[in-house]
Amino acid sequence: MRAAHGYAQQLLNALPEVPAYNHDKSAVSKLRTLALGRESHAIEQLIDRIDRSVVRPGLLPSHQGHLGYIPGGGIYASSLADYLAAVTNEYAGVRFVGPGSVEMEDLVLEWMAKLVGYPENADGNLASGGSIASLTAIVAAREAAGLRARDFERAVVYATPHIHQCVHKAIRVAGMGETVKRDVAVDDGFRLCTDSLSELVAEDRARGLRPWLVLGSAGTADTGAIDPLDRIADIAQREDLWFHVDAAYGGFFALLPEFRPALAGMERSDSVVLDPHKGMFLPYGTGAVLVRNRDALQDAHAYYASYLQDTVESEGGGRSPAAVSPELTKHFRALRVWLPLLLHGEEPFRACLREKLELAKYFQHEVKSLGFEVGPNLDLTVVTFRWIPESGSANAFNQALVEETHRDGRVFMSSTTVGGTFMLRMAALAFRTHLDTIDLAFEVLREAVDRLQAQPRWRLPAATSDHPGHG
Repeated sequence: MRAAHGYAQQLLNALPEVPAYNHDKSAVSKLRTLALGRESHAIEQLIDRIDRSVVRPGLLPSHQGHLGYIPGGGIYASSLADYLAAVTNEYAGVRFVGPGSVEMEDLVLEWMAKLVGYPENADGNLASGGSIASLTAIVAAREAAGLRARDFERAVVYATPHIHQCVHKAIRVAGMGETVKRDVAVDDGFRLCTDSLSELVAEDRARGLRPWLVLGSAGTADTGAIDPLDRIADIAQREDLWFHVDAAYGGFFALLPEFRPALAGMERSDSVVLDPHKGMFLPYGTGAVLVRNRDALQDAHAYYASYLQDTVESEGGGRSPAAVSPELTKHFRALRVWLPLLLHGEEPFRACLREKLELAKYFQHEVKSLGFEVGPNLDLTVVTFRWIPESGSANAFNQALVEETHRDGRVFMSSTTVGGTFMLRMAALAFRTHLDTIDLAFEVLREAVDRLQAQPRWRLPAATSDHPGHG
């Protein structure tokens, strides 16, 4: 314990001085020099190997310079909660044997449901992340609609091309890969266009198809766009569609009273996914699904076996998590949410979310003043941007630019392609990210652009170009 705790403290203390991303991954293969199970080793030796082969190569997700993908960070109180959950080995799948752990999960889910604006009779589940949470919701939507295999080829799913891939994957894993997928048009901010949605639904009904599911985003991974959830809810209600909201990224911004209007309509959805390992800064492996109609969730997932007959809640204590999700064996995830909330209260979470919104606005304004072209106005904390070189392919230049920042490693930014345009992404959400980190990102970008522009290949005219206004 002393060795593990000492290493953890050393790592956290060193974060301001070490790179966010290490381009050299050669040490990973050295994990294989320690054969599993053949002999015992000192804990210090094993921790050193973890540090060199696992923690240092690639991205350090706990780092303040993690500005790629959708960061989280892993607040320290949750690590203590996970330690206690593992030591006690509490079973959180069935209320009969783990009444306290299940009750704690219920409390956490009730807190989230209130945050979203769901009624008291809503239900949910703490999952490993947005993927399993989405699968849980999709299966509930399938069963609530009474869809069977013979219906799948006629059932229609509506979403923009920017909906998270895990939702389409959930549809496929749920056995519904044959459903009809409709790409709904987006506006200039890459938000779902409700006129397009209405037209598509009407056309599909005229074709004899069965409109079934509409997917909305409260924060897309590409640009952070928030769809017009309230207007989508109007259409879903009128057309009898199941309305699912992917709020894995943006849902916890509902903690900010001033931000709630941007999320209006989320409370009218049939199901919603939130990721505490994003907007609550918890360790990876913390997702949540909420379903407005608790019966729909339980009817889709409940299953009992004779060897579990003792676990049937005769004392009236409520349902078990195993009855509302694909999982029977379940990690005690609630503790990693419950402990930080009671230890710190909600206010530090609000302050941190507000800070990230301000940092994103600051980044977009300043990166534009440096000469970069920026993407759409911000809904959340993702900024898309690119450099337009004097000649040559802008897409190729920006791909080289993001690779150059990775080789630098002091901060980590990612990229995306929107409408055929290669863009860099800065995502401010890690709780350790502050103003000095953003200013460092500008330094990294300026130096990377200068190094690239000094290379001969970016000084020569190209036969083709993807600059705005060119063919």
